[in-house]
Amino acid sequence: MSNIDLSGAAPAPAGELLASPNARAEAFTFGDPVPVLDGREILDYLECYLNGRWYEPPVSLEGLARSSKASVYLQSGLIFKRNALARTFIPHKLLSRQAFEQIIMDLGWSGNLYLEKRDNMLGRAIGLLPCLAKYMRRGADLETYYQVRGWRDEHEFRAGSICHLRVADINQEVYGLPEWLPALQAALLNEAATLFRRKYYQNGSHAGFILYMTDAAQNEDFVDDLRTAMKSSKGPGNFRNLFMYAPNGKKDGIQLIPISEVAAKDDFGAIKNISRDDQLAMLRIPPQLMGVVPQNSGGFGSVREATQVWAVNELEPEQARLLQINEWLGEEVIRFNPYELPANSAS
Repeated sequence: MSNIDLSGAAPAPAGELLASPNARAEAFTFGDPVPVLDGREILDYLECYLNGRWYEPPVSLEGLARSSKASVYLQSGLIFKRNALARTFIPHKLLSRQAFEQIIMDLGWSGNLYLEKRDNMLGRAIGLLPCLAKYMRRGADLETYYQVRGWRDEHEFRAGSICHLRVADINQEVYGLPEWLPALQAALLNEAATLFRRKYYQNGSHAGFILYMTDAAQNEDFVDDLRTAMKSSKGPGNFRNLFMYAPNGKKDGIQLIPISEVAAKDDFGAIKNISRDDQLAMLRIPPQLMGVVPQNSGGFGSVREATQVWAVNELEPEQARLLQINEWLGEEVIRFNPYELPANSAS
């Protein structure tokens, strides 16, 4: 085989392929970058919109309620605080334990607590009923309250009958915002990692592949049957065998080329642990109280000491905040027992 001279170029060594004079390097990307926050979500933090009668919350309460259940650790942390307060609460004739647990849950997920005072004909209080924070709105005069469940489904409460406790916010003084709001992205990341791994297993424990076929198909029906068989192998029954007969086919006639190797590149466990630590740090709950298994041999330390420190730094301030209800009502309705651990509790 003789070498070929192209336009006076130096002859290529024997046995090497000739580069095309029109060949050029190409680079392209798969998909476009997706922003984490858009303009609408950022503007939600600027102000409470006044629609003429009441102020709208600074964030969507519907979305906030759903986001509070996006992560196991976030929802479990809110329930942990509720149970600790309910354990020390002393029921009153005006406020039952069930009503108390409801307002504590509302204060935890939304940063707002609403209690309606029901009076008798003589003007004396006969009960305190919780109002779901998800549907409560504050009037333009900041003294009137509405319960809005939808379009044309609203109720205006009697003036002075609503007790409103809120978690202080630095941007506005109309509504409260939950303390765990900075950990919202961590909760959504934790949920996204779980959903990705679930879809990964439902997809047959692979992230996708290229079916490269070099053998000449006998007819178009053969390709359609192969496509149908590959699609039916996904889902709950994906652990199945696939038989294919190709006359005069070669060993490498059909190849599976994986697009990505999830086992090596997917840091599923690391994402779950990092997002979990962010949520527990925002909730300020020691990990040993949440049932987190330590990854090191040293562990997390004494459970009793962690519980005592948490009770002093977190539980007692929450109890002091709830005592504002007594100041509003003029009667000692909120009372707590000391938070004590059993003497034989294991450390």
